[in-house]
Amino acid sequence: MGMQEIISLCGILLGLFLLIKLVMKGVNIFIVAILCSAMVAVTGHLNLYTTFKVEYMNGFVGFLKANFFIFLTGTLMGKMMEITNGAKAIAKMIVKFLGKDKALISIPLACGILAYGGVSVFVVSFAVFPIALEVFKQADLPRNYIPAALTFGCSTFAMVAPGAPQIHNAVPAQILGTTIMAGAINGFLSCLVMLILGSIILYRMVASEKKKGAHFVAKPTDKFHDDVKLPSGIVALIPIIISIFLINGKIGGKAIAPIEVGVFVGALLTYLLLNKYQNNSEIISHIGEACKTTVMSICSTCAVVAFGTVVQATPAFPIIVNSMVNIPGPAIAGAALGTTVIAGVCGSASGGLGIAVPLLSPAFMAKGITAAALHRTMAISSAALDSLPHNGYIVTVTNGLCNETHKDAYMPVFWLTVVTPFIGTIVAVILFTLFPNLP
Repeated sequence: MGMQEIISLCGILLGLFLLIKLVMKGVNIFIVAILCSAMVAVTGHLNLYTTFKVEYMNGFVGFLKANFFIFLTGTLMGKMMEITNGAKAIAKMIVKFLGKDKALISIPLACGILAYGGVSVFVVSFAVFPIALEVFKQADLPRNYIPAALTFGCSTFAMVAPGAPQIHNAVPAQILGTTIMAGAINGFLSCLVMLILGSIILYRMVASEKKKGAHFVAKPTDKFHDDVKLPSGIVALIPIIISIFLINGKIGGKAIAPIEVGVFVGALLTYLLLNKYQNNSEIISHIGEACKTTVMSICSTCAVVAFGTVVQATPAFPIIVNSMVNIPGPAIAGAALGTTVIAGVCGSASGGLGIAVPLLSPAFMAKGITAAALHRTMAISSAALDSLPHNGYIVTVTNGLCNETHKDAYMPVFWLTVVTPFIGTIVAVILFTLFPNLP
């Protein structure tokens, strides 16, 4: 490794450190991405103007072009579930079905079903939180475990499972030419391990706290009397079921509908079937809000992906890829490790995938790993280190929605959304190494 490569590598590491540091301090992601990209470009001896006009914008616009309608239809689906109270109805139905003795696990299961149906994890969390509050109060469970229950259900086993119409399936599918059911058998088994292991960890942590005398302590802002009329949970599930069927069902070997079309149909059906539970005079305003949310959400991810594109142009990048590809052990382990590290740096599973899949997959496919195995392993591994304290979703749910501090609530979140998916990733690596050609 020459001096130029060493300086470039130091610039990348410093840029990544600065990215994490500034994001955790709440600095705007667009400012952070441009600043860190400039640092990487200068230390990599790249022309600064050309880097931003070409590499940075190619990465930014490329991700926007490939994924805008996936983000938009997903946001519309979430908005329709939100304004009609469909998401809340589904969650309440699941909690009631499982009963008080299984109250703790009913929350992540309700979140998981909604997330697997394509509803945004933010929308799911906000919809299920009032129900979780009521359940935790009635069962006298420590309130600071609500963020863990919500985030476990939203951002682990369901988000990256085969067939889920989430961006974490769409990004690898777009780049690798796979379907969102890629690596189905090994993928479902890995996600099942996450669900079972996480449920056991959650139960044991809460039981341990209860033995120490912990119980439910309400916050001054808590509200327990929600008299809003809810639709039937079964009816609310129909659009989700149809959406999943359209995306994953096949006619003549091809999917019945692309992800964007399937999710849009689900959003439209939600609006039509649950129409009487929302105000039609405000529908245009709600759609406008969904469009604004989409633009901000995808552009934030684009900024992070663009940073990765600049990293790719540096002289040190081939060295980084080579070190990942040649990690001792199963070949696919390098793809998993590289993806989870990049997602952790970005503080985003989708942003990490947007960088990792195009950068790492060619080298690993050249080593004989199938596109389906890469798709599923990288999707699952993206759900581990992405949930570090600086992750925007974790911060929003823990501090903003649940009104808890990281000091009181993050450790359970860490065990359920970092450790559990990491173990699920190990399971996926083992399964795809032993059985690489399973459907």
